[in-house]
Amino acid sequence: MHRSASRLTRVLACAAVPVILTVAGCSSDSGKESAAKGDKKSGSSASSKPGEKAKKPELEKAAFATLPDPCKAIQSATIDTLVPEAKDKNGTATKSNDLASRASCSWNGLDEDGLKGSQYRWLSLSFFRTDSHASLGSANKRAEEQYGKQVEAAKATEGAQNVKAEPAEGLGGDQGTSVAYSVKKDVDFLNTTVVARTQNVVITLDYNGAAYEGAGAPDHAKLLQDALTAAKEAVASVATANKPAEQPQSPQPQ
Repeated sequence: MHRSASRLTRVLACAAVPVILTVAGCSSDSGKESAAKGDKKSGSSASSKPGEKAKKPELEKAAFATLPDPCKAIQSATIDTLVPEAKDKNGTATKSNDLASRASCSWNGLDEDGLKGSQYRWLSLSFFRTDSHASLGSANKRAEEQYGKQVEAAKATEGAQNVKAEPAEGLGGDQGTSVAYSVKKDVDFLNTTVVARTQNVVITLDYNGAAYEGAGAPDHAKLLQDALTAAKEAVASVATANKPAEQPQSPQPQ
């Protein structure tokens, strides 16, 4: 009886070993699996950075922040040459609700010369300034687009004949084009449009002339040359209008 009890004890002890091992094994695997999951979670949280967005590159600042007074952008002596007997040598400014972006001025006059007839001249100058805009692009890029539109608009003038467009050199800006054409009204009007761009400002100068009462027709080549001279002054006026104001010098001690 004693032997049987001892033998039974050994059998039960041996039978219990696999059960214990199995439980221990499950517990060990579970621990490893949990650790692996924990590693994955920690790795995931380390690599991702919620709330961060890719920064867009900042647009360049507009080179020119101010427009010149268009009625003073062309020298008075040049106005006298282009528009003799101008009704108002100071020009007539066009009303604008945003003078920081758009401004224009015009002059016109009829030079009567008795039996030799009369010469009519009309001059218009306009400025268009652009700023950098996140959704529209840089100031210079937008000005380039406006420049192209102005050139095409000049070439597509209603009633324009014998249109001739060519680069305008020596204006001092970044781009320049002259467009010469004629328009038939009661008399032949000879027109010249000069479009220029300096950084983020587009300058458009229109100049035309006509002869009345038997006067000789204007010289189209001279009209073009005069228009280019005035346009060059207008381009230079943009840089002048944006120069920082000079600070008064302090008096030197005696």
